[in-house]
Amino acid sequence: MHTGLHHLTDSVLRLAQGRNQFITPVEGLIINRWEHPTPPTSYSHKPSICLITQGVKRVILGDETYVYDANQFLISSVDLPIVANIVEATSDQPYIGLVLELDLKEISKLILECGIHFKESNQAKTGMAVGCLTKEILDAFQRLINLCEDEDSIPILAPAIKREIFYRLLKSPQGHLLHQVATAGSHSQQIARAIDWLYDHFHEPLSVSNLANYVGMSKSAFHQHFRAVTSMTPLQFQKKLRLNEARRLMLTESLDASAVTYQVGYESPSQFSREYARFFGLPPKRDIETLRESPYITQ
Repeated sequence: MHTGLHHLTDSVLRLAQGRNQFITPVEGLIINRWEHPTPPTSYSHKPSICLITQGVKRVILGDETYVYDANQFLISSVDLPIVANIVEATSDQPYIGLVLELDLKEISKLILECGIHFKESNQAKTGMAVGCLTKEILDAFQRLINLCEDEDSIPILAPAIKREIFYRLLKSPQGHLLHQVATAGSHSQQIARAIDWLYDHFHEPLSVSNLANYVGMSKSAFHQHFRAVTSMTPLQFQKKLRLNEARRLMLTESLDASAVTYQVGYESPSQFSREYARFFGLPPKRDIETLRESPYITQ
């Protein structure tokens, strides 16, 4: 597999052409490349599989920390607010990461078509995990990358290669994550619905009881399973969404702290600034100035 990683690295570097991020012609496939370790950055992580061909990355979800390298992959089954940074990267051996978004509808079809069986469990599991990279998954990613230089073939061949990757993931020890969130009526799918609602309504006042009722769970069961999937409480989840959006608005749309306070759902500018500084380590104005001066941030 060592040779396969080198081959994939060379293919990706040829495509990236020195860019830190490259959105490939294959829908949902993104390349990330960094020549230096990066500071922790907070953002929303979509359901996806992430693999590394060079370097090391750290991802923090609530109280959980995941560190993975070229021998592993990171899989996430729901949309999650995380803090992540590149731990190892140099100009000679840059960090190379590939991200492929998961199609949960396609995964649901695969489970039915292939008759894949999983041990039944009433307990929702964390929506993120690290697994061992296999030669089969690596080879499939190589074929996806090869398609980027044969764009006419993408509509025909890419869907089949993606299905193969999803199938390999379902058959891996991490397959239960995808099974739970893709199965109608499961606790993980109910939590996924709650997460979707929070992303759409994070700026509104949150009633945990109403949200539990919306997804058809008791308040106590909702709390338990929400924390199991996201490693945080619903209120902590909402706070991270609000602060991440506030940071994005100030950085990309040049709004000031007082303007974004109410836009993201805070009632008090002082409370917003206090929680912002606690989460990002600096008051809003200083944090945005630092980000704009940083060589690691792509605006």
